[in-house]
Amino acid sequence: MTIPKALRERRSIKGGDEIEFVEVNDEIIHKPPTDEERLAEGYRKRAERSRELAKELEEASAEATGHLGDAPGWSE
Repeated sequence: MTIPKALRERRSIKGGDEIEFVEVNDEIIHKPPTDEERLAEGYRKRAERSRELAKELEEASAEATGHLGDAPGWSE
């Protein structure tokens, strides 16, 4: 398959590069291949963000719990 030079240059595609093709809504789209390291890095970033969000939620929950008795008419 020949990819036009202008497109190769815009996308920094060189001879020997691997490219994946996917079909979306009757169109063929090219994308870089999914390699294990890129995939693992994405999972690491998502896991780190999940830990950050869990810590934020834990802090917010503790703060809210500390104010439970502040609401008028509230009793445990």
